[in-house]
Amino acid sequence: MADYVYGPGRGHLFVPGPVNIPDQVIRAMSRQNEDYRSPAIPALTKTLIEDVKKIFKTTTGTPFLIPTTGTGAWESALTNTLSPGDRIVSFLIGQFSLLWIDQQQRLGFNVDVVESDWGRGADLAVLEQKLRADAAHTIKAVCIVHNETATGVTNDLAAVRRLLDEHRHPALLLVDGVSSICALDFRMDEWGVDVALTGSQKALSLPTGLGIVCAGPRALEATKTARSVRVFFDWNDYLRSYKLGTYWPYTPSIQLLYGLRAALDLLFEEGLDNVFKRHNRLGTATRMAVQAWGLKNCTQKEEWFSDTVTAVVVPPYIDSGEIVRHAWKRYNLSLGLGLNKIAGKVFRIGHLGNLNELQLLGCLSGVEMVLKDVGYPVKLGSGVAAAAAYLSNSTPFIPSRI
Repeated sequence: MADYVYGPGRGHLFVPGPVNIPDQVIRAMSRQNEDYRSPAIPALTKTLIEDVKKIFKTTTGTPFLIPTTGTGAWESALTNTLSPGDRIVSFLIGQFSLLWIDQQQRLGFNVDVVESDWGRGADLAVLEQKLRADAAHTIKAVCIVHNETATGVTNDLAAVRRLLDEHRHPALLLVDGVSSICALDFRMDEWGVDVALTGSQKALSLPTGLGIVCAGPRALEATKTARSVRVFFDWNDYLRSYKLGTYWPYTPSIQLLYGLRAALDLLFEEGLDNVFKRHNRLGTATRMAVQAWGLKNCTQKEEWFSDTVTAVVVPPYIDSGEIVRHAWKRYNLSLGLGLNKIAGKVFRIGHLGNLNELQLLGCLSGVEMVLKDVGYPVKLGSGVAAAAAYLSNSTPFIPSRI
């Protein structure tokens, strides 16, 4: 079957998810369906559950590989640990934290929203005030997005845990790691995260379709008293299947399981620390290019810079949506739109997943051409030169080829 809208050569996918899928993963998924009740799929699933713990950096967490999206993973985290009417403190810093808050409210929780300007991180001073005032421990959970994909802001999870510990507060810490896990350092056990979640289409570099949730011991204990209605997302159904050794309460996506196996193998072969360093290089190079173009990062402080996505602010006389449309129509380059209150004001460059330095430089050269086409006075080659100069001095040899 032909592409819906054909373009010669390879498409350049630089949205912050879904991302490029490695050839090894595509080959692993190119297979027939199998009987998931045969011995083969439980054996595969067992290895996946054990290895998924490594990307969360946990030894005590229990993973659930749910055939859903990140939105379903959100709902799973909430409904398995909380009851309707429970008070939640939730940070609003961009479109995806806004959507999670909307879900929390629609599920019947009492959501105490802490809002920051878009481009700023979570306001932890307000959290500290709320924790100090909550001697009765009415706050049952703190919900935070680790990496807000709409604005390119990364939050300090260790600082959130320190505040909870300083006030000896028992609230659960629930974390959206959709655009951070497998790209940014994530330490579930060390940071005392009770539930963490991600989606397969982000840094894991898989197709959309797996919501991966990891629940710590306190979260599993909370399921015993949580009264939220849950069926498809009920962890207890999974736990019963785990005990039986069948692992699945319903039909999984066989192809995605094999793809996940291949994706994890690639991450472990590179080494997670090297993966994090690579993402830092790509994020730093992108920010240097933006600065060379004379444009600003939507993220207002360096401490919040994201190594998976950069949101670029455009001058008021340019519609950032036109940049995204023009890039796709003329250069087969996909960039991220500005969302909600920053629509038309920013475009986003995704630099996460199975991606290397030369791929990024190709993207940056394309962005320069688009900026020139839409009337921005960019000097062609300026951003590419800045990024290339940095990358040529910081990119290590590929370990397997030394």
